[in-house]
Amino acid sequence: MNRQSTPQDAAADDDELIKSKSQLKREMHALQELGKRMMDLSDEQLASLPISETLKAAIVESRRIRQHEARRRHLQYVGKVIRNEADPDGLRRSVEAFDAGSEEHTRRHHLAERWRDRLIAEGNTAVAGFVEQCPATDVQHLRNLLRNAQKDVKSGNNTGHSKKLFRYLRECIDEAERSS
Repeated sequence: MNRQSTPQDAAADDDELIKSKSQLKREMHALQELGKRMMDLSDEQLASLPISETLKAAIVESRRIRQHEARRRHLQYVGKVIRNEADPDGLRRSVEAFDAGSEEHTRRHHLAERWRDRLIAEGNTAVAGFVEQCPATDVQHLRNLLRNAQKDVKSGNNTGHSKKLFRYLRECIDEAERSS
């Protein structure tokens, strides 16, 4: 069967011709490095990532491999699976969110701090704004945490309610970022 080439096929061929062999290798090494970072995540963190079952199984399997050469080959496979089945940039951002020193982690941390301070200062009027930004929020739980944190601030005690509010806000923000 002779297949006629279409303009879309030609455009795809041009894109592949533009990348050099060295560039393709650099991209694959970056995907393998991302796979290494995913291997270091906890099972809970790995479960929260938007990845296919094939990729999850490959990462779990790679944790078991101890021989250097077998591990290297398996990382090549993990990189290939990431390239074919996942959004590498979105996945990279999700993995970086777990790194305590990353820009993404810092940005989310500061956002949660600002929301905590605003909620404590403004009360229930700010709750609607937060729920609009993070629709999966349990409003009743948020209001309960907010009420307890406001009591701590008024009484001058530090019983940890402000920290609990911050943690919940951070969870909601992380969930909203993952789903978008």
